[in-house]
Amino acid sequence: MEFIPLIIQLVSGALGGNLAGSIFQNFSLGTLGNSIVGILGGGLGGQLLSMIGVSMGGDSGMDLASIIGSVASGAVGGGVLMTIFGMVRALFGK
Repeated sequence: MEFIPLIIQLVSGALGGNLAGSIFQNFSLGTLGNSIVGILGGGLGGQLLSMIGVSMGGDSGMDLASIIGSVASGAVGGGVLMTIFGMVRALFGK
């Protein structure tokens, strides 16, 4: 059960990365690239929030607040990391 929030963060990170790629098309890395970087960002975003003490819900990991927190942190982390990677790629050329 302790891996469920991480899986939710990774999946929502992939979705967040692809959403950011569609919003910022000039920074897009393609569907596969957006997904891979989004997955990394989703995992990192969730871990960073838990390290600084932002609670993702209750102890069970399966209550509504925990699920919403995992989805939000994963999606935001994936979108932010994909945008950063896209900016660096655009800065240094394709």
